[in-house]
Amino acid sequence: MNDVRTAASPATRTRAATVAVLVAIVAVALNQRPAVVAVAPVLRDLRADTGLSAALAGLLTTVPVLCFGAFAPFAPRLARRIGLETAVALSLVLLAAGIALRLFPPVVLLYAGSFVAGAAIAIANVLLPAYVKREFLRPGPVMGLYSASLNVGAAAGAALTVPVATALGLSWRGGLGMWLVLALVALVVWLVVAGTGKEHRTGPGLVAGGSWSLLRQPLARQVTAYLGLQSVQFYAVAAWLPTLLADAGVPVSEGGLLLGLANVVGAGGALLLPALAGRMRTQRPLVLVVLAFYAIGLGGLLLAPGTATVLWVLAFGIAQGSGFALALTLIVLRSPTPLTSARLGGVAQCLGYLLAAAGPFVLGWLHDLTGGWQWPLALLLVLLLPMIWAGWGAARDAVVDPGEPAVPV
Repeated sequence: MNDVRTAASPATRTRAATVAVLVAIVAVALNQRPAVVAVAPVLRDLRADTGLSAALAGLLTTVPVLCFGAFAPFAPRLARRIGLETAVALSLVLLAAGIALRLFPPVVLLYAGSFVAGAAIAIANVLLPAYVKREFLRPGPVMGLYSASLNVGAAAGAALTVPVATALGLSWRGGLGMWLVLALVALVVWLVVAGTGKEHRTGPGLVAGGSWSLLRQPLARQVTAYLGLQSVQFYAVAAWLPTLLADAGVPVSEGGLLLGLANVVGAGGALLLPALAGRMRTQRPLVLVVLAFYAIGLGGLLLAPGTATVLWVLAFGIAQGSGFALALTLIVLRSPTPLTSARLGGVAQCLGYLLAAAGPFVLGWLHDLTGGWQWPLALLLVLLLPMIWAGWGAARDAVVDPGEPAVPV
């Protein structure tokens, strides 16, 4: 067996094979945000070209997040039927197809491409944390690397879409379409390293059931609520931050760069917090740290968006990067097995992302209604209260009762 494949157990895998697995995880993670985040920097050009309203344009970032929620529960079942590795590879194929659809002129294909890309990312969102839990004896640091890679991908989508498209003479459609290359590279890397995972398949008849029954437990509900409310913050601000800053007098060319900066500094928090979380019996101090940075960032954007803008963006970036990484890590830490992690991730991301999907649309609607960004930002600040409640419960030293047979994913 080729030593870069994952058939070996975590304890016996060579250093080279471990590095190869980490590279594959990073390659997939880098693709899980650009297709969504890259829309925000081109929203003005997109609206000017298509005539879409702010609310309808906001749906272009809402549709993928809705798909994150709608398709998340199917990911564990898909992995059990075709293999976890094959399911991740399929997600990359679908992602490439979704990005390609947005290259064509009819407006409806913008939404169709966003739908397909969102469904693809939903599969990887659920299965990569389960893959990490299965492949590594200490998943905390690897979850940090995974989460940081999500932020780096988001930063690249926000900061590079417009400059690279401009340098290459591409339209806003070409700017969105250029991320197809990254998806195809990740597919090749994943197939070379992970293959199809035949060694881990258990046959089509062994399908885990009762994932939704996990929500009978308060701990599972709190993990779900924390993930959802944290994601509301990220996707709402990611969709509208460049426009918000432009309305505050910040040059349009800097809006996407500042959004990228938020994701870059977020990658630092995403890398650090899961490693810390894995060493702590309770992660409640980390929940408070995330809350503090959110309050600083959102409060500054509300009160003085055109003054000390970089400070507010940096604070929000740290909050969203570390907060989302903590949410994903809590799914892993609160799960006793990889299968439980996939099941809990499926239901948590289903409900959490369905809640988060309302963020960009509601913020766009409130902006259209009030003509400003004060009320949308005030709403995000109020939502920190239930988020801290959910995080406090989700961070306690406990695991959910899996109620499942001990079979591999």
